[in-house]
Amino acid sequence: MTVTLERRPETKAAPLTLSPLEPTIGAEIGGVDLSRPLSLENRDFIKAALLRYKVVFFRDQHALTAETQAAFAGNFGPLYTHPTTRSDVDNKPIHKIEPPDLQLFEARKAAGAGLVQAGYHSDTSWRLVPTWGAVLRAIDLPEVGGDTVWVDAGAAYEGLKPETKARLEGLHVTHDFRDALLAAGHDYPIVAHPIVRKHRETGASILWVNFTQKPQIIGLDRAESNALLTEILDQYRKPEYQVRFKWRPGSVAFWDNRAAVHIAIRNYGDFPRLLDRVLIADEPLWTDL
Repeated sequence: MTVTLERRPETKAAPLTLSPLEPTIGAEIGGVDLSRPLSLENRDFIKAALLRYKVVFFRDQHALTAETQAAFAGNFGPLYTHPTTRSDVDNKPIHKIEPPDLQLFEARKAAGAGLVQAGYHSDTSWRLVPTWGAVLRAIDLPEVGGDTVWVDAGAAYEGLKPETKARLEGLHVTHDFRDALLAAGHDYPIVAHPIVRKHRETGASILWVNFTQKPQIIGLDRAESNALLTEILDQYRKPEYQVRFKWRPGSVAFWDNRAAVHIAIRNYGDFPRLLDRVLIADEPLWTDL
């Protein structure tokens, strides 16, 4: 099914198209070249689609470069340079997303590293005010494999049992990225966010845990914390809350970091899979926190 969101009647441009991939999460947008300046109308269309579907995808964006990727993301807010960024583009916050060390990945997998290595996460949740959005562009892809899965964290919350919702009310969970930050020469305290957060624009309740950042629920012993976290992880893993995206050359993903968590599927051996990511900061009032 392809739908067209409402546009102002005075426009003469061909309408963008929106093709939902799942009922609540994931849609492909067509009819736009992201390498060209974005009209206010198209910007608003894309933002509306993003709020509705949490992650939107663009195909065949072969003309997009690192510079124009950053320019596209800049239509939606100030850009944020991650402390571990290694960019070959001067003065551009292009973060190279590369596969983790294969031996370390396999060792942790074999050892059953548990919740910490479950993989579902949101970007920069270690910050007091995380970045709200991210634009990811395919650079070098394996022939098969390497998909990314996004989870509708609002639907995952709504699907919890009422008693679990009651237990989660008022609880906070840690987001600990200090090891990687200190290795990059960046010091930042461990923060704790509410497990159930309110989306600032939609008002939806979001189930928000980063399973790559040593989650521990504040005020609970480890066994009780792990039991609750396992329930949350089980929600993230349910296919009815997910969209799975198969990357192709020229593919771009743009997601709302406040509404979805995601995981990259590590099933492509030692291929040097590479994507370029640009992060979008929250409102200027909060960007320095």
